[in-house]
Amino acid sequence: MAEFEPGYIALLHSGELERRAQAAREHLRACDLCAWHCRANRLAGKTGACKTGVNACVSSAFPHLGEEDCLRGRHGSGTIFFAGCNLRCQFCQNFEISAEGQGDEVGPEELAGMMLALEAQGCHNINLVSPSHVVAPILAAVLIAAQAGLRLPLVYNTGGYDSLPALSLLDGVVDIYMPDMKYADKITAQKYSRVPDYPRHNQRAVREMHRQVGDLVIDAETGLARRGLLVRHLVLPGGLAGTKAIARFLAREISPETYLNLMGQYRPAYRAALEDLGPLSRPVTREELDLARVQAEAEGLHRFDERHPLPG
Repeated sequence: MAEFEPGYIALLHSGELERRAQAAREHLRACDLCAWHCRANRLAGKTGACKTGVNACVSSAFPHLGEEDCLRGRHGSGTIFFAGCNLRCQFCQNFEISAEGQGDEVGPEELAGMMLALEAQGCHNINLVSPSHVVAPILAAVLIAAQAGLRLPLVYNTGGYDSLPALSLLDGVVDIYMPDMKYADKITAQKYSRVPDYPRHNQRAVREMHRQVGDLVIDAETGLARRGLLVRHLVLPGGLAGTKAIARFLAREISPETYLNLMGQYRPAYRAALEDLGPLSRPVTREELDLARVQAEAEGLHRFDERHPLPG
Protein backbone atom coordinates (compact mmCIF):
# COMPACT_ATOMS: atom_id res chain seq x y z
CA MET A 1 0.00 0.00 0.00
CA ALA A 2 1.26 3.52 -0.77
CA GLU A 3 2.64 5.65 2.01
CA PHE A 4 -0.23 6.88 4.14
CA GLU A 5 -1.06 10.55 4.67
CA PRO A 6 -3.96 11.40 6.97
CA GLY A 7 -6.80 13.38 5.51
CA TYR A 8 -6.30 16.43 7.69
CA ILE A 9 -2.96 17.22 6.03
CA ALA A 10 -4.60 18.28 2.77
CA LEU A 11 -7.04 20.40 4.79
CA LEU A 12 -4.13 21.93 6.67
CA HIS A 13 -2.36 23.01 3.47
CA SER A 14 -5.55 24.47 1.97
CA GLY A 15 -6.42 26.43 5.11
CA GLU A 16 -9.64 24.45 5.50
CA LEU A 17 -8.52 22.83 8.78
CA GLU A 18 -8.14 26.23 10.41
CA ARG A 19 -11.55 27.26 9.09
CA ARG A 20 -13.11 24.09 10.54
CA ALA A 21 -11.54 24.75 13.95
CA GLN A 22 -12.89 28.30 13.96
CA ALA A 23 -16.33 27.16 12.83
CA ALA A 24 -16.48 24.49 15.53
CA ARG A 25 -15.74 27.08 18.19
CA GLU A 26 -18.59 29.23 16.89
CA HIS A 27 -20.94 26.24 17.25
CA LEU A 28 -20.27 26.41 21.00
CA ARG A 29 -22.35 29.61 21.19
CA ALA A 30 -25.47 27.47 20.75
CA CYS A 31 -24.03 24.01 20.91
CA ASP A 32 -25.29 21.40 18.47
CA LEU A 33 -22.10 19.32 18.39
CA CYS A 34 -23.74 16.16 19.67
CA ALA A 35 -27.17 14.63 19.25
CA TRP A 36 -28.61 16.41 22.27
CA HIS A 37 -28.58 19.72 20.31
CA CYS A 38 -28.92 21.41 23.71
CA ARG A 39 -27.98 24.88 22.37
CA ALA A 40 -26.00 25.77 25.50
CA ASN A 41 -23.70 28.77 25.12
CA ARG A 42 -20.51 27.06 26.17
CA LEU A 43 -18.48 30.16 25.33
CA ALA A 44 -20.42 31.98 28.05
CA GLY A 45 -19.76 29.31 30.66
CA LYS A 46 -22.84 27.14 30.17
CA THR A 47 -22.20 23.42 30.11
CA GLY A 48 -25.32 21.84 28.63
CA ALA A 49 -26.09 18.13 28.53
CA CYS A 50 -22.44 17.06 28.50
CA LYS A 51 -21.48 19.21 31.52
CA THR A 52 -18.39 20.36 29.63
CA GLY A 53 -17.32 23.89 28.84
CA VAL A 54 -15.02 25.29 26.18
CA ASN A 55 -12.01 23.11 26.92
CA ALA A 56 -11.74 19.34 26.99
CA CYS A 57 -10.98 17.38 30.14
CA VAL A 58 -8.60 14.44 29.71
CA SER A 59 -8.52 11.46 32.03
CA SER A 60 -5.49 9.73 30.50
CA ALA A 61 -3.40 9.44 27.36
CA PHE A 62 -1.25 6.40 26.64
CA PRO A 63 -0.36 3.69 24.07
CA HIS A 64 -3.25 1.22 24.36
CA LEU A 65 -2.49 -2.42 23.59
CA GLY A 66 -6.02 -3.64 24.26
CA GLU A 67 -7.76 -2.23 21.21
CA GLU A 68 -8.61 -4.09 17.99
CA ASP A 69 -5.58 -5.66 16.30
CA CYS A 70 -5.88 -3.34 13.33
CA LEU A 71 -5.55 -0.34 15.64
CA ARG A 72 -3.08 -1.46 18.29
CA GLY A 73 -0.46 -3.04 16.03
CA ARG A 74 2.87 -3.63 17.76
CA HIS A 75 3.24 -0.30 19.49
CA GLY A 76 -0.28 0.51 20.57
CA SER A 77 -3.12 2.85 19.68
CA GLY A 78 -2.49 6.35 21.01
CA THR A 79 -5.60 6.71 23.13
CA ILE A 80 -6.76 9.95 24.68
CA PHE A 81 -9.63 9.33 27.12
CA PHE A 82 -11.86 12.37 27.47
CA ALA A 83 -13.71 12.89 30.72
CA GLY A 84 -17.46 13.39 30.57
CA CYS A 85 -19.89 11.87 28.10
CA ASN A 86 -23.10 12.72 26.29
CA LEU A 87 -24.58 9.33 27.23
CA ARG A 88 -25.85 8.22 30.64
CA CYS A 89 -25.25 4.47 30.44
CA GLN A 90 -26.34 2.88 33.70
CA PHE A 91 -23.80 0.08 33.27
CA CYS A 92 -20.74 2.10 32.25
CA GLN A 93 -17.49 0.38 33.18
CA ASN A 94 -15.66 3.72 33.08
CA PHE A 95 -18.21 5.68 35.12
CA GLU A 96 -15.54 7.48 37.12
CA ILE A 97 -14.49 9.13 33.87
CA SER A 98 -17.80 9.39 32.01
CA ALA A 99 -20.28 10.17 34.80
CA GLU A 100 -18.06 11.62 37.52
CA GLY A 101 -15.83 13.53 35.13
CA GLN A 102 -12.49 12.53 36.60
CA GLY A 103 -9.83 14.26 34.53
CA ASP A 104 -7.89 17.46 34.04
CA GLU A 105 -8.94 20.41 31.93
CA VAL A 106 -6.53 21.03 29.08
CA GLY A 107 -6.27 23.75 26.49
CA PRO A 108 -5.76 23.06 22.76
CA GLU A 109 -1.97 23.45 23.01
CA GLU A 110 -1.71 20.86 25.78
CA LEU A 111 -4.05 18.48 23.95
CA ALA A 112 -1.96 18.87 20.80
CA GLY A 113 1.13 18.09 22.88
CA MET A 114 -0.45 14.82 23.99
CA MET A 115 -1.05 13.84 20.37
CA LEU A 116 2.54 14.61 19.43
CA ALA A 117 3.87 12.74 22.47
CA LEU A 118 1.91 9.63 21.51
CA GLU A 119 3.29 9.85 17.99
CA ALA A 120 6.82 10.13 19.42
CA GLN A 121 6.20 6.96 21.44
CA GLY A 122 5.56 5.03 18.24
CA CYS A 123 1.76 4.76 18.39
CA HIS A 124 0.05 3.88 15.12
CA ASN A 125 -2.85 6.34 15.40
CA ILE A 126 -4.46 8.93 17.65
CA ASN A 127 -7.52 7.31 19.22
CA LEU A 128 -9.99 9.91 20.53
CA VAL A 129 -12.17 8.13 23.11
CA SER A 130 -15.60 9.66 23.91
CA PRO A 131 -15.01 12.70 21.68
CA SER A 132 -18.59 13.69 20.78
CA HIS A 133 -18.88 16.49 23.33
CA VAL A 134 -15.41 17.93 22.66
CA VAL A 135 -15.29 18.19 18.87
CA ALA A 136 -14.38 21.89 19.01
CA PRO A 137 -11.30 21.55 21.23
CA ILE A 138 -10.24 18.45 19.30
CA LEU A 139 -10.24 20.36 16.00
CA ALA A 140 -8.31 23.23 17.59
CA ALA A 141 -5.73 20.75 18.88
CA VAL A 142 -5.44 18.83 15.60
CA LEU A 143 -4.69 22.10 13.81
CA ILE A 144 -1.85 22.88 16.23
CA ALA A 145 -0.51 19.32 16.19
CA ALA A 146 -0.63 19.07 12.38
CA GLN A 147 1.26 22.35 12.07
CA ALA A 148 3.88 20.84 14.39
CA GLY A 149 4.26 17.66 12.35
CA LEU A 150 1.53 15.20 13.43
CA ARG A 151 1.00 12.64 10.68
CA LEU A 152 -0.94 9.80 12.33
CA PRO A 153 -4.47 8.75 11.32
CA LEU A 154 -7.22 9.97 13.62
CA VAL A 155 -9.66 7.47 15.14
CA TYR A 156 -13.01 8.88 16.29
CA ASN A 157 -13.98 6.39 19.03
CA THR A 158 -17.54 7.40 19.90
CA GLY A 159 -20.60 6.17 21.77
CA GLY A 160 -22.49 6.88 18.57
CA TYR A 161 -24.75 9.70 19.76
CA ASP A 162 -23.32 12.18 17.28
CA SER A 163 -24.75 15.11 15.35
CA LEU A 164 -24.58 15.81 11.65
CA PRO A 165 -23.21 19.35 12.21
CA ALA A 166 -20.26 17.89 14.12
CA LEU A 167 -19.66 15.17 11.54
CA SER A 168 -19.72 17.76 8.78
CA LEU A 169 -16.88 19.60 10.53
CA LEU A 170 -14.96 16.32 10.83
CA ASP A 171 -15.35 15.36 7.17
CA GLY A 172 -11.86 14.80 5.81
CA VAL A 173 -10.29 15.24 9.25
CA VAL A 174 -11.15 11.85 10.72
CA ASP A 175 -9.63 8.84 8.98
CA ILE A 176 -11.25 6.02 10.97
CA TYR A 177 -14.69 6.28 12.50
CA MET A 178 -15.29 3.77 15.30
CA PRO A 179 -18.84 4.30 16.59
CA ASP A 180 -20.75 2.16 19.02
CA MET A 181 -24.13 0.92 17.91
CA LYS A 182 -25.56 0.29 21.35
CA TYR A 183 -29.28 -0.20 20.80
CA ALA A 184 -31.82 -0.94 18.09
CA ASP A 185 -34.76 0.14 20.26
CA LYS A 186 -35.27 3.71 21.48
CA ILE A 187 -37.23 2.74 24.60
CA THR A 188 -34.42 0.45 25.74
CA ALA A 189 -31.90 3.20 25.01
CA GLN A 190 -33.90 5.71 27.03
CA LYS A 191 -34.17 3.31 29.95
CA TYR A 192 -30.56 2.23 30.16
CA SER A 193 -28.59 5.14 28.65
CA ARG A 194 -31.11 7.93 29.26
CA VAL A 195 -30.88 9.58 25.88
CA PRO A 196 -33.79 10.37 23.57
CA ASP A 197 -34.18 8.44 20.32
CA TYR A 198 -30.71 6.90 20.24
CA PRO A 199 -31.30 4.57 17.25
CA ARG A 200 -32.39 7.36 14.90
CA HIS A 201 -29.46 9.63 15.73
CA ASN A 202 -27.04 6.70 15.81
CA GLN A 203 -28.07 5.29 12.44
CA ARG A 204 -28.04 8.70 10.81
CA ALA A 205 -24.53 9.30 12.17
CA VAL A 206 -23.24 5.91 10.99
CA ARG A 207 -24.61 6.56 7.50
CA GLU A 208 -22.73 9.86 7.38
CA MET A 209 -19.53 8.33 8.74
CA HIS A 210 -19.61 5.64 6.07
CA ARG A 211 -20.33 8.21 3.38
CA GLN A 212 -17.19 10.05 4.42
CA VAL A 213 -14.71 7.18 4.82
CA GLY A 214 -16.26 4.04 3.31
CA ASP A 215 -15.53 0.47 4.37
CA LEU A 216 -12.53 -0.18 6.57
CA VAL A 217 -9.27 -0.43 4.64
CA ILE A 218 -6.49 -2.47 6.28
CA ASP A 219 -2.91 -2.35 5.02
CA ALA A 220 -2.05 -5.87 3.90
CA GLU A 221 1.60 -5.46 4.88
CA THR A 222 1.20 -3.99 8.35
CA GLY A 223 -2.31 -5.17 9.30
CA LEU A 224 -3.13 -1.63 10.38
CA ALA A 225 -6.38 0.18 9.62
CA ARG A 226 -5.83 3.26 7.48
CA ARG A 227 -9.28 4.57 6.69
CA GLY A 228 -12.91 3.57 7.00
CA LEU A 229 -15.69 2.54 9.33
CA LEU A 230 -15.28 0.09 12.21
CA VAL A 231 -18.43 -0.53 14.25
CA ARG A 232 -18.44 -1.72 17.84
CA HIS A 233 -21.49 -3.47 19.27
CA LEU A 234 -21.63 -4.49 22.92
CA VAL A 235 -23.73 -7.63 23.26
CA LEU A 236 -26.05 -7.18 26.24
CA PRO A 237 -27.75 -9.85 28.36
CA GLY A 238 -31.28 -10.76 27.39
CA GLY A 239 -30.83 -9.51 23.84
CA LEU A 240 -31.35 -5.90 25.02
CA ALA A 241 -28.98 -4.43 22.44
CA GLY A 242 -30.98 -5.72 19.47
CA THR A 243 -28.04 -7.34 17.71
CA LYS A 244 -30.06 -8.86 14.85
CA ALA A 245 -31.66 -5.54 13.90
CA ILE A 246 -28.36 -3.68 14.07
CA ALA A 247 -26.64 -6.29 11.90
CA ARG A 248 -29.49 -6.04 9.38
CA PHE A 249 -29.14 -2.25 9.27
CA LEU A 250 -25.38 -2.48 8.70
CA ALA A 251 -25.60 -5.15 6.01
CA ARG A 252 -28.51 -3.63 4.10
CA GLU A 253 -28.19 0.12 4.63
CA ILE A 254 -24.46 0.62 5.13
CA SER A 255 -22.45 -2.21 3.55
CA PRO A 256 -22.12 -5.99 3.89
CA GLU A 257 -18.37 -5.25 4.07
CA THR A 258 -18.82 -3.39 7.36
CA TYR A 259 -16.14 -4.39 9.88
CA LEU A 260 -17.86 -5.30 13.14
CA ASN A 261 -16.50 -5.92 16.62
CA LEU A 262 -19.05 -7.94 18.59
CA MET A 263 -17.91 -7.09 22.09
CA GLY A 264 -18.43 -9.77 24.71
CA GLN A 265 -17.08 -8.17 27.87
CA TYR A 266 -20.35 -6.96 29.42
CA ARG A 267 -20.50 -7.25 33.19
CA PRO A 268 -22.61 -5.32 35.71
CA ALA A 269 -20.93 -2.05 36.63
CA TYR A 270 -21.93 1.39 37.95
CA ARG A 271 -25.66 1.34 38.77
CA ALA A 272 -26.14 -2.12 37.25
CA ALA A 273 -23.86 -3.45 40.00
CA LEU A 274 -25.91 -1.81 42.75
CA GLU A 275 -29.51 -1.91 41.57
CA ASP A 276 -31.84 -4.45 39.97
CA LEU A 277 -31.68 -3.59 36.27
CA GLY A 278 -33.19 -6.85 35.11
CA PRO A 279 -30.96 -8.75 32.66
CA LEU A 280 -28.26 -6.09 33.02
CA SER A 281 -27.65 -7.24 36.59
CA ARG A 282 -25.80 -10.31 35.30
CA PRO A 283 -22.92 -10.89 32.85
CA VAL A 284 -23.55 -11.85 29.26
CA THR A 285 -23.39 -15.60 28.62
CA ARG A 286 -21.47 -17.56 26.03
CA GLU A 287 -24.77 -18.70 24.50
CA GLU A 288 -25.85 -15.08 24.04
CA LEU A 289 -22.55 -14.23 22.40
CA ASP A 290 -22.74 -17.25 20.12
CA LEU A 291 -26.24 -16.22 19.10
CA ALA A 292 -25.11 -12.66 18.35
CA ARG A 293 -22.44 -13.94 15.97
CA VAL A 294 -24.91 -16.27 14.27
CA GLN A 295 -27.40 -13.42 13.86
CA ALA A 296 -24.81 -11.06 12.40
CA GLU A 297 -23.63 -13.66 9.90
CA ALA A 298 -27.21 -14.55 8.94
CA GLU A 299 -27.83 -10.91 8.09
CA GLY A 300 -24.88 -10.94 5.70
CA LEU A 301 -21.94 -9.54 7.67
CA HIS A 302 -18.65 -11.39 7.46
CA ARG A 303 -15.86 -9.04 8.58
CA PHE A 304 -15.44 -9.45 12.33
CA ASP A 305 -12.76 -8.49 14.81
CA GLU A 306 -11.36 -11.81 15.99
CA ARG A 307 -9.12 -10.59 18.77
CA HIS A 308 -11.69 -11.00 21.52
CA PRO A 309 -12.85 -14.65 21.43
CA LEU A 310 -16.06 -15.72 23.06
CA PRO A 311 -15.50 -16.82 26.66
CA GLY A 312 -15.20 -20.53 27.35
